[in-house]
Amino acid sequence: MELLHLKGLDLQDKKVFIRCDFNVPMDEFGNISDDRRIRSAVATINYCLDQDCSVILASHLGRPKGEVNEKFTLAPVARRLQQLLKRHVELAPGVVDDATLKLAAELPRHEVLLLENIRFEAGETENDEALSKKLASMADFYVNDAFGVSHRAHASVEGITRFYDDAHKSAGFLLEREITFFSKLINNPVRPFAAIVGGSKVSGKLEALVNLLPKVDKVFIGGGMAFTFLKQLGYDIGASLVEDDLLDEAQRIMDEAKKLGVKFYLPVDVIAAEKFEANAVSKIVTAQEIPDNWMGLDIGPATVRLYREGLADVQTVLWNGPMGVYEMEKFARGSSKIAHFVADSYATTVVGGGDTADLVQRVGVDDEITFISTGGGASLELLEGKVLPGVAQLVKKEN
Repeated sequence: MELLHLKGLDLQDKKVFIRCDFNVPMDEFGNISDDRRIRSAVATINYCLDQDCSVILASHLGRPKGEVNEKFTLAPVARRLQQLLKRHVELAPGVVDDATLKLAAELPRHEVLLLENIRFEAGETENDEALSKKLASMADFYVNDAFGVSHRAHASVEGITRFYDDAHKSAGFLLEREITFFSKLINNPVRPFAAIVGGSKVSGKLEALVNLLPKVDKVFIGGGMAFTFLKQLGYDIGASLVEDDLLDEAQRIMDEAKKLGVKFYLPVDVIAAEKFEANAVSKIVTAQEIPDNWMGLDIGPATVRLYREGLADVQTVLWNGPMGVYEMEKFARGSSKIAHFVADSYATTVVGGGDTADLVQRVGVDDEITFISTGGGASLELLEGKVLPGVAQLVKKEN
């Protein structure tokens, strides 16, 4: 799959609309706690500015549900972007109101305008055609550099592309890099290839697991999703998180792994607690005998050793989803130890998903990971073999 290239567009003296993903985590004081997604967009923005054009940026932040909410303003993003670009970034008063449209129309060359949170408009998540048309009216060219939302058919991601022909739209450098990397990973990995899959639920990762099985040599399951598999095996899992409606699917995945000769690892012990609280009483128990009313919140030390041994010979590792409730220090040890082991390995290591990216940064090993994807849901849908809605319109047509 070859995408329309940004370098193939004639941007001289024009206006460019760039859809970015500035959905960054904030602390309780409204300060950005991880600016990786903003830094990742700088190369595309700077390239466009170097072509003597003006740039209009759009992004969402959080889930304001189609209403203006000061809590979700992009003002902190504008300030950080200004520092990174070393030039003034104008924050628009709105998205497609008259004042904003006037600012966009009069935007001089080499200037940057950041629209206010695109999800302040209800039509964004509904892929509203009228909103898409208004957004497209602001600029001569459209560039999608928001991999993290490219699995969403939203107005600024998918709808807007319909108002530009192939000579006036393209993928940005970040989007292109993500698509290229995952394509290589799925189609031509260096073996043995292992997938570490965690997180709270099987349901969100079911299709990705099914699609991964024929491609990988080993699968390591952690997080809350492990208990659906353990319950299907007949284990006592106490009050641990489980998706009873997916027990048959869990069995199907295990059967398919066996049929394909894929080694399928499940936790052999867990850190269990009486309550879902940071200061709850906890203890190490085997995965087969979690006491009634106790819940598993992290993988145990024996599982960490087992997973390390299983990962010792792999050459490619794809990790999506933490091994436990890593936000609570007491239940972060399993995820932390696996993160250190993955980072120290000589394998090609790929982390996909916001939680896992946050985890490796907290542990301080993000610089040791080969590739950290900016998209969780988007990377999962790529692994499922889907063409993302935001990417489909940017694929080069065969002559």
